[in-house]
This record gives sequence, C-alpha cells and structure tokens, in this order.
Amino acid sequence: MIHIHLDPVGGVAGDMFIAAMLHTYPDLEAPMIAAIRAAGLPNDISIQCQPFQDFALTGRRFVVDEPSKNNHDHRAFADIVQALMSNSLNAKVRDRAISIFTLLAEVEGQIHGVATKDVSFHELGGWDSIADIVGAAFLIESCAATSWSIGSLPKGSGMVKTAHGPLPVPSPATARLLEGFAWHDDGRPGERVTPTGAAIVRHLKCSDRMPSGGKKLTASGYGFGSRRFMGMSNTLRVMAFSDGDSAVIAREEIAVVEFELDDQTAEDIALALAHLRKMVGVLDVLQMPAYGKKGRLVNHIQLLCSPQLLDDVVAACFKQTSSLGVRYHLSQRAILLREDVAVSVAGEAMTVKIAQRPDGRLTAKLESDSVQQSPAKTRLEREALRREAEQLALAMKAKKV
Repeated sequence: MIHIHLDPVGGVAGDMFIAAMLHTYPDLEAPMIAAIRAAGLPNDISIQCQPFQDFALTGRRFVVDEPSKNNHDHRAFADIVQALMSNSLNAKVRDRAISIFTLLAEVEGQIHGVATKDVSFHELGGWDSIADIVGAAFLIESCAATSWSIGSLPKGSGMVKTAHGPLPVPSPATARLLEGFAWHDDGRPGERVTPTGAAIVRHLKCSDRMPSGGKKLTASGYGFGSRRFMGMSNTLRVMAFSDGDSAVIAREEIAVVEFELDDQTAEDIALALAHLRKMVGVLDVLQMPAYGKKGRLVNHIQLLCSPQLLDDVVAACFKQTSSLGVRYHLSQRAILLREDVAVSVAGEAMTVKIAQRPDGRLTAKLESDSVQQSPAKTRLEREALRREAEQLALAMKAKKV
C-alpha cells in the first residue's frame, strides 16, 4: 500500500507536480514523455525534465518549450476531449487526463456562466498545459499510490493576468476547485497554486492528513516552479510512504514485441538493434539464439516498449530488419525504487544505479556506459573500478539518508 504526501512549500502547479514525481520516480521519465507524445504533442515542441537548484534545495524542473504559440492557446474543451479520445494513449491515462480537464471545464463554466460542454480554454488550452495534465495523469496511474494527502496551501496575493483580464489570487477557478482545503498566508506575493495544480489535487481527492498507522518513507523528490522567492525554495515536495518492507513503487503496462531473424547478417542485426534501442519509448532490447523451422539457427528478438508507441516500434522493426511479421502483447511489470547517483572515480564522471530491495537493503550497479568510457583496459582494472564506484555511491546514499 503506497501513500503519497504533497508538501506545497512554494505552491502547486502542473509542472511542479511532474518534476517532483520524476525526481521521486526517475524511471518513469521516458515512458511519461512517450505518453505525452502519443497525446499529439508536435515534434517541434521540446520536453525536458532538468536538474535544478533553487535556494537551498536541488531537484527537477519540468519544461515544455513551444517555439511559437500563436493562437494555439485557445482550444475548446470538447476539442481537447475528442483529440484525447482519438489518440493512442493508454485508456486509463486518457481517462484520468479527461477527468482533470473536466474538473477545469466545470469550474470555468460555473464562473463564467457557460455550459461545461461549451467551455473554451485560453491559457489552459496551450500545449504546455496539455502536456502537464497528460504527464500528471500518466504518473498518477503509474506510481500505483492507493492514497494521497497534501499540506496547507500557500494563498499568495495580488492579481494574475488572464484572457479575461486581471483576476485575484488565487484565481476563481483555483479557489473553487480547492474549497474545503486548508490555506495559509506566508506573506509572499503572486500566484502560488495554479488552476492546473488545483485540478490535479482535486482529482487525487487529497486528504489533509496522513493515514493512521506506521508508514515507512521510501522516496522523496522536489519539483520547482519558474519563480524564485527570497529566502525560500519555490518547490513542491513529494514524499512516498509504504506499508511493511515492500519496495515496489510502480506497476505499469508495457508492450512486448517479438520476432525471429534467420536471413540477416550478424553485423546488420547489431546495427538494426542499436537503432531500435535508441527509439523513444523502447525500454529494452533482448537478442538470443533459438532453433526455428527446418532446424535453422535463428536470432530471437524481444523488445519492451511503451504501449503508446507500439505502432511506431513495430514499424521500426520492419524498417530495420528483414522480418516479415512480428508478435506483440501487453504485459504488466513492477519496478523497484531506484535512483542514479553521480560519482567521480580516477577523475572520471560515472553513474551508479542504486536500488532498494524489499528487505530494505540498498544494492549498487555501475552503468555499463560508464565502464566503456573509463580508462580501465583490463578485466581486473574494470572490476576494481566497478567496486570503487559502487562503494562510493552507497556511501553517498547512506550520508543522505
């Protein structure tokens, strides 16, 4: 049983929620980006979740860079729903995204005296807002949390510019969405909780307190907004708790693609699989020998990929290999809590993956790319380097804990 608590130190916004969740669950970044792309985000719009430092804290910052917005910010609620229904998003992620948009449309309609189905979004119709909501829906679905809570919300002060003119902070939509939640005034001005952030909190049905009984803190992360405050980090903190010793942090649906090759050279297969591994949404590529029809020795190929990009991956398999047919099915997987730790050994920057086991132990594994780029030339040198890097990463992790 996983419980997630949101600590709105600086406030709550869609981009802050995504950044904090990805700082907590970094392995969900690639499939989340694939889901946002599957929702129709144009290729000329970049998505990045960057390392970020604000005042005393470090974490992540989620940025959607749209070169030219033009009139794209104005979209009808009905058009957004239709677009989400017609794309290749996972059904559960799609339904969550539509639910969040519906909450926004309902309060906008109530405030402006318009039927929900006739609402048009202005600021909330931009691709950045669509990416925030689809990304949040994916992370909520993937982290498998059974309950959510949130601390007191900072009220902020002043006015915010909108297509309807200046509106008081918190905006009418935000205030309507978060009726019943606890608020406080920390004396800092500006918009602290955005309508998108408010809709996500309302969708999660956040309680104002942690569940009773013992809970073990298994992970935490910080997501930052674009503003900076004097003497305080503008961040949303995520704290993930679990019962007992379970370290499984996510259950997600993946696609498994399989086929055999018996008429393509080994050299060309290696190049083809290298191209497939680099595709966005491809999680892993496996190659193994097998016996095919007529007793032929064949190469069995298996790919794991995000369901949202299954069609693209299948098309790439036909493009890169000589296969005349592929098989695929959807499967479920569970992921252990893990994080990448940067270390320096012999003057070389390296990355070590730290994983938490169900019994609470931490294990370390030096990334193979770091070994390939290191100056170690012999097997013994590589083993010594691996041990030193992994021990250093575990020691760094122990100090943080």
